[in-house]
Amino acid sequence: MQRQSEIEARIRNDMPVEHIAVVNESHMHSVPPNSETHFKVVLVSEAFEGLRKVARHQKVYGLLGDMMQQGLHALALHTFTPEEWQAEQNVPDSPNCMGGSKQDGH
Repeated sequence: MQRQSEIEARIRNDMPVEHIAVVNESHMHSVPPNSETHFKVVLVSEAFEGLRKVARHQKVYGLLGDMMQQGLHALALHTFTPEEWQAEQNVPDSPNCMGGSKQDGH
């Protein structure tokens, strides 16, 4: 839960946040129990106004990039402006991992 809290804190400290959900999805992947390696982040911020998805993701990775060097393996980012979130409020479910030992059936 430590990495999950750090992800949220870093984002909240850098940009205005209307809604944030940081979900540890590590259990869906081929990692040891209680891992903190794979996360889904749903983020609604006015800071995304006028930015395309790539630029939004770059902004978030700019805040969390060093964590990728410290064991954070994957981020599924779902970024919205407040207006987009008001209209959409739909985030796709993450697929189950088919890599590593899960693919081998072990």
